[in-house]
Amino acid sequence: MDFRTTVERAQRLKQLHAEYQPLVLPTVWDVWSARAAAGAGFPALTVGSHPLAESQGAEDHEGQTFEEVLAAVRPIIAAVDVPVSVDLEAGYGQEPADLITGLTEVGGVGLNIEDTVHSDGGRVRGTKEHANYIAGLRAAADDAGIPVWINGRTDLFLHAEEASGVLDEAIERLRAMERAGADSVYPVAIQDNDDLLAAVIGAVGIPVNSTAHPVKHDLERFRRLGVGRITYGPLLQLAMTDAMKDMLGPWAP
Repeated sequence: MDFRTTVERAQRLKQLHAEYQPLVLPTVWDVWSARAAAGAGFPALTVGSHPLAESQGAEDHEGQTFEEVLAAVRPIIAAVDVPVSVDLEAGYGQEPADLITGLTEVGGVGLNIEDTVHSDGGRVRGTKEHANYIAGLRAAADDAGIPVWINGRTDLFLHAEEASGVLDEAIERLRAMERAGADSVYPVAIQDNDDLLAAVIGAVGIPVNSTAHPVKHDLERFRRLGVGRITYGPLLQLAMTDAMKDMLGPWAP
């Protein structure tokens, strides 16, 4: 994809986050699912690491190399006329500048970056370490002249035995990501807890991303809570898997 188109799509993605409350980005994994979502009227998409890995016969949690991910997402991005963000897990061991270069070369204009480093034993980056990585991404995007949308993710709630027990630490981490240049923040695994969602939304000045199930969750609830951005993670693919099994079941031998 040429540089001008990539910049225009990045600018459009930023504009969409301001226009929609929340902006729903269907999580896709191949050309077919991307075209289907765009055809349904969605103005932007995101490629999820889990469903992408499933579609490639690979493992989630950085079970693919960065080069393999880029090769898989290039035709997805080229197949649609809307901005596409890509879940890049914890960065696949890449330096921030290399991550931005690879992403934008295939036309990606947004990214999700998490603090669980699966390629390093599943350790969780410290607050400062993760913020510094995001700051590196922001600087690299600025140097490239492309306003890449950075969605900073934390897995603190996901890893905690009691999610409410890490709220203060999570808020500190979300604020650090915001100061480092993240455009939105993504506290995973609290989509069913109104109190925790409200607490983190009230603690930061940028959009908060929530996971949602396309059937089991209610868009209006997320809107009332003030969620700024919604992605499906692996849940759209899982919902479609269930639907496919239901349809095929009567035909099975």
